[in-house]
Amino acid sequence: MKSKKTLFIVLGIVLLILVSFVYFRFYFVLGEGVKAGELNYVVKKGYLFKTYEGKLIQTGIKSKQTGNIQSNEFEFSVENAAVAEKMMLNSGKVFELRYKEYMGALPWRGYSNYVVYEIISIQ
Repeated sequence: MKSKKTLFIVLGIVLLILVSFVYFRFYFVLGEGVKAGELNYVVKKGYLFKTYEGKLIQTGIKSKQTGNIQSNEFEFSVENAAVAEKMMLNSGKVFELRYKEYMGALPWRGYSNYVVYEIISIQ
């Protein structure tokens, strides 16, 4: 009797740790913010889960290494099909996008840890 009770307690603790890990890794919002720049592309792609993926080119330049200058690119996923369609129809324009940052990507949410959920403005 006592060993069964101990087994259930240990299994409960392991399950609680596993659920907590999955929540914090894939569902906990690490950060929220706004990015602005020229929309390069938005595409719907995927093998099993079709998700919207896009890239925003931000103004300015960045250098990861000395002598290696490149544009600031913000790669993101879009969950909402209506937001993605609006972006597709206005490709090449300057957008301000509101996004959430997660620690890990989920296949049905997209390839990126950054998920755009709102368009603030289009210029």
